Amino acid sequence: MKYVKFGNTGLTVSKLCLGCMTYGEAKGDHDWTLDEEASRPLIKQALEAGINFFDTANVYSSGSSEEIVGRALNDFAKRDEIVIATKAYGPWRLAPNTMGLSRKSLMHAVDDSLRRLGTDYIDLYQIHRFDPETPIEETLEALDAIVKSGKVRYIGASSMFAWQFLKMLNTSEARGWSKFVSMQNYYNLLYREEEREMFPLCQDQNIATMPWSPLARGKLTRDWDAGESARSKSDRLIPLLYSKTEEADRQVVEAVGEVAANRGVSRAQVALAWMLSKEHVTTPIVGASKASHMDDALAALDLELSSEEIAQLEAPYIPHEVAGMFSFPSYDISLTKP
Repeated sequence: MKYVKFGNTGLTVSKLCLGCMTYGEAKGDHDWTLDEEASRPLIKQALEAGINFFDTANVYSSGSSEEIVGRALNDFAKRDEIVIATKAYGPWRLAPNTMGLSRKSLMHAVDDSLRRLGTDYIDLYQIHRFDPETPIEETLEALDAIVKSGKVRYIGASSMFAWQFLKMLNTSEARGWSKFVSMQNYYNLLYREEEREMFPLCQDQNIATMPWSPLARGKLTRDWDAGESARSKSDRLIPLLYSKTEEADRQVVEAVGEVAANRGVSRAQVALAWMLSKEHVTTPIVGASKASHMDDALAALDLELSSEEIAQLEAPYIPHEVAGMFSFPSYDISLTKP
């Protein structure tokens, strides 16, 4: 395993972060998730491969992802050797004050996550989205208090506009509050708009980046005309992320297939190797619902693409509408009770 410093911190993380949205009781949220019995071998496989970085969220499978991941890490790993990341923002119940980034919500959410994870501190606590309904000063002061309480070591952010992120960074610096050390943004060969603003900002500020969906919800791992997978049939984000650039996206997928065939490796390895070649990427978040998925991710660490192959993969790309910054569909709740 390769390791890297996490942005402008002394924290050391594996070059791959295991995304744990895959692990959790379905409960109607994600029909494609794995239960605890099926999840534990994959988490153990990641640890044995040297992955020390695990990312989940309070809303993944209604909190059961945190519970499953927490129990597995407690059983298989030493707490001081691993880095646990989770997130807050989404609703844990359909009622006022049970979502968002208010001081009240954050203080409650962090305690819930600590209980589910079975740990007394979280290494990286991230805001899952920008909350336009809460003053950023309230959010940032609350996060600073959580860090100073010892419940959290570092704070990070996810999917938002670069101007919003910079405004939050500047506010924290001006007030002497704990600053975000990372950005978890949406990025892959089918969506590269983050190269325009967010990645340059993060490089300038020495902010670690941990892109989500590096394989584009599996679209980069199979032929464009292949049948739908179990996940793609029930993943509610796919129509929101991929719908208006199908012809250009098809050409990118075909390019991935050509490079993979010429190299004699899987498409997943090529797509991940491309991302790992980017100096603006610290550690991509990879998902694994099968042992072979983990094998592909690990193999990508040693696959070096030529400049010609990278150019071939990037050539078909066209500008896309900004995506990945929306609230998840299940977050759109009405507080009006019958």
